[in-house]
Amino acid sequence: MRKGLVAAMLLGPLAFAVPAAAQSKVNIEQNFADSLTALPKEDLAVSGGFYVPAYSSVAMSQGKLRVDFSVTLSVHNASETQPLVVKRIAYFDTAGKQVENYLKAPVALRPLATVSIFIPTDDVRGGTGANFLVDWAATGEIAEPVVEALMVGGIANAHYAFISQGRPTRTAGKK
Repeated sequence: MRKGLVAAMLLGPLAFAVPAAAQSKVNIEQNFADSLTALPKEDLAVSGGFYVPAYSSVAMSQGKLRVDFSVTLSVHNASETQPLVVKRIAYFDTAGKQVENYLKAPVALRPLATVSIFIPTDDVRGGTGANFLVDWAATGEIAEPVVEALMVGGIANAHYAFISQGRPTRTAGKK
């Protein structure tokens, strides 16, 4: 009886585990409601985009070992006064195939607010050359957003964390 109870206590939480693919589903509108505001009624006169390298897996030990990483993509509105409209957050694998699209419709971030996407360690669909594309817009001149990916993982007693900064794919400017 006692062994069965201990096993149930240890294995019980696994009954509620969610597969990796389902964990990557993010509802930005719900999860980051406090970071969002209404979409501007004015025309979006300025736009831009970012390419953000991400690494859900990295080869180590002369390529004989693969280490998997969790990935957190963060999109920061660097403006103190203007909302930032995020039009697209898409995740691609090593071959350039889209794995996920995280927005159903554009969202507006409050000044200095952030939204993020978390990809768990066991979701290796992106592979060694994973990346994100983030498209944004604003009603007028605005501080360029800060877009970064944080990778965290490890093997045995060694743990690694590193950041990959987004690179503009096009210059912000009038449409």
